[in-house]
Amino acid sequence: MTLLPVLPIIVPLAGAVLCMLTRKSLLLQKIIAMATSFIILLVSILIMLETKDGTIAVMSVGGWKAPFGITLAIDMLSSMMLILVGLLAVGITAYSCQDLDEERMRFGFFPLMLILLMGVNGAFITGDLFNLYVWFEVLLTASFILLALGGERPQLEGSIKYVTLNLLSSALFLAGIGIFYGMAGTLNMAELAHVIQQGERGGLVTMVAVMFIMAFGIKCGMFPLYFWLPASYPTPPAAVTALFSGLLTKVGVYSLIRVFTLIFSTDPEFLHGLILVGASLTMLSGVLAAACQYDMRKILAVHIVSQIGYILMGLGLFTRLALTGAIVYLMHVIIVKTNLFLIAGAVKRIKGTTDLHKLGGLYKERPGLSILFILSAMSLAGIPPLSGFFAKLTLIISGLQVESWWIVVTALGVSLLTLYSMTKIWAYVFWKPAPEPLPDVNPMSQGQWMLFLLPIIGFSVIIVAISVFAGPIFEFADVAAGQLMNPQGYMDAVLGGRQ
Repeated sequence: MTLLPVLPIIVPLAGAVLCMLTRKSLLLQKIIAMATSFIILLVSILIMLETKDGTIAVMSVGGWKAPFGITLAIDMLSSMMLILVGLLAVGITAYSCQDLDEERMRFGFFPLMLILLMGVNGAFITGDLFNLYVWFEVLLTASFILLALGGERPQLEGSIKYVTLNLLSSALFLAGIGIFYGMAGTLNMAELAHVIQQGERGGLVTMVAVMFIMAFGIKCGMFPLYFWLPASYPTPPAAVTALFSGLLTKVGVYSLIRVFTLIFSTDPEFLHGLILVGASLTMLSGVLAAACQYDMRKILAVHIVSQIGYILMGLGLFTRLALTGAIVYLMHVIIVKTNLFLIAGAVKRIKGTTDLHKLGGLYKERPGLSILFILSAMSLAGIPPLSGFFAKLTLIISGLQVESWWIVVTALGVSLLTLYSMTKIWAYVFWKPAPEPLPDVNPMSQGQWMLFLLPIIGFSVIIVAISVFAGPIFEFADVAAGQLMNPQGYMDAVLGGRQ
């Protein structure tokens, strides 16, 4: 039995403990957090190398075999998500060291961030529904404190909305778990899939599936219960918002993909059709709400909702090609949205505001930042040959193959409106002259500015790399989609062939 699957949990936990033990020294906390982030990335790369040929890495904690013990299982999708967690950990830690104020650092930003990363990794690798609930609660606790850290009034208002809706989501999830346990006597996902394949209690399973759609839908920002997201995400510092944007909603999407490809197989036409309708409404409501906003961070926050819709579209279409497109889009949007929020943070850092009406002229003042923004913005809109184009094209082709014309038209229309929102930010913030000269609120030397931009440059390089190496990335995603479409391999790996 390899210990590799447990390292994504142990490493950030150890880093968080060390940060708390050295809480009196911010320098040591920064060094520990940065070193831990690099180790998380290294571990995720090692896991990817072990699973790249389709192998599923399984660990039974304490030697108790599934379904009786706690199981950790890492397939291709999990390993790809762990890589993204590692990349975001490195980039956001480096950015926060330059951007966050000393007070927030002293009140525990770094240990809280590492605990949140532990929760995210735990959700990606658990093979048990109850432990998935536990990792969600770890996420909720750490993210709530991070959201409120600093105690500013808008943060507290946003955090109350955030925690209220997410507690409702957790209650729905826990209720569904209880029904499942009463029905099957197990919460191991592979064993549950095996029990449900027997075809008994199909109506009860469908009811639990709808509860899970609601629970995970709230967590990922699915229509109609997404309003907590734009109310909460623009309120904390940019490093926190970027972390949330890149990871928290994506854990909800990952959970939907996992349970609706592995467990819920009794009524795919109804359930995946319901997800497809939800995807369409999520895309439309998010992009239309963004078109009405005139604050850079609020536009980006609402656009999280519309981008979630594209990933749900792939799950709703439920073909191998559609899942491949959804996985690539998930990778793409995690990097792009994180980078856009970091850029918005840079704008606020130098000008003190992200209000579009008060900004302008940054193309001349900060040409490097302007180029980095346009790269990420056009990728988000799906302009060729950037990463968003290939993922969206795959989803469009998938929709055409199954003759789901309405979702294809919706996706294309939302893409055009996304382009409108991004060009609006470009026109107001970077291109037009400022309505009145705004001096730099936090002037920085050239060296300090380059250090500040370094994580943004790094994520921009990754965006270009996803575009240039789209072929190999799609091959990895196709392997992941193949595993999802054939869950028997996952079940055999976890249960040891015992059916």
